[in-house]
Amino acid sequence: MYPYRANYTIGYNYAMHRFFIPPESFAAGRIAFPAECARQMARVLRLQPGEQVIALDGSGNEAVVALTTVSPADTRGEVLRVYRNRREPSLHLTLGLGLTQREKFEWVLQKATEAGASAFVPLITRRSLVQNGGQMEEKYPRWRRILQEAAEQSGRGIVPALLPVQPFDVFIRQCRSYDCGWLAWEGETSRRLWKAAGTIPAGSRAALLIGAEGGWDDEELSQALAAGWQPVSLGRRILRTETAAIVAAALLLAQFETEV
Repeated sequence: MYPYRANYTIGYNYAMHRFFIPPESFAAGRIAFPAECARQMARVLRLQPGEQVIALDGSGNEAVVALTTVSPADTRGEVLRVYRNRREPSLHLTLGLGLTQREKFEWVLQKATEAGASAFVPLITRRSLVQNGGQMEEKYPRWRRILQEAAEQSGRGIVPALLPVQPFDVFIRQCRSYDCGWLAWEGETSRRLWKAAGTIPAGSRAALLIGAEGGWDDEELSQALAAGWQPVSLGRRILRTETAAIVAAALLLAQFETEV
């Protein structure tokens, strides 16, 4: 992807603005920023030629770029050096989230991205507020923007994947696609999530299911157990669905931070 000599040492400038851009925007050590980025850089951030930004290719590489041209129609820059992002946890975590109110769901997407989740699956459960997955298709562009902006803000090297809306009973059959699959349930008292996470190695692919308001019904619990999912506890207190998702992601991923 990078035909020039790249310096893959580790280094960060926290003051630089960060932008995920398509890999094809990188060419021979120069970057042509997409139109949306160009407008933001020129009109909102009011950046000037000579200033530096970070451009990310979405696969974990990030380039320090000196801007040479800044306008809403055409913003370009010269790559000064390239780093390998080292802020991704060594656990690939997919969060299966029972659909809830739009504000709550979007808040979870944002905050769990900041915590380090790698993928999200909106789930239709018996107690989720949304029962028609087709209604969600129009929300995906907005949700993807939320994920990208949260990844840029938090210094990540990838944008988490947003998988299609799935019925709960369909998704739980995919348990074997993961090295381990957990289901957060207030009725579980012995298996704590952070202890269960301590039994799996770095580099694992894990999935965690968080129910909507009202939690899981008995049939869903039975289906999940039969499919191989393990119920886990997040502690003695009952958490709201959006709180549970963030607490769980933080508890899990804190144990799999990579060394910088």
